[in-house]
Amino acid sequence: MIKSYLYVDKTDNMGRGVFTHERIPANTIIEMSPVIVMTKDDKLHLDKTLLHDYIFDWGKQQDKCCMALGLIPMYNHSYKSNCEYIMDYEDDVIFIQTVRAIENGEELTINYNGDWNDSTKVWFDVNN
Repeated sequence: MIKSYLYVDKTDNMGRGVFTHERIPANTIIEMSPVIVMTKDDKLHLDKTLLHDYIFDWGKQQDKCCMALGLIPMYNHSYKSNCEYIMDYEDDVIFIQTVRAIENGEELTINYNGDWNDSTKVWFDVNN
């Protein structure tokens, strides 16, 4: 499930990102997408490729990894993200939910650290 008002477009400084054609209220689930679950050994190989930046650690023990489908790989990182992701390990799904109201035309972002307000430094330089 991906809300019909979401779209991918170019950003000013982060390649492409996810945007909205409509105002979205806080606490709205805007996407529910399946994931492809892989082993930690698979992740060792993926870490040597461009896909490294698109893989999530997965499982209650974080002993696997996954590639999310849908628009999820297109959400850019922000330390002040306006969305959060929720992992459902039983159904192998990731949800994206807004944490505040988002205005028409605004980019939707997630915090790659997991918690929407986690300020721990990520593995790449951040412009926000």
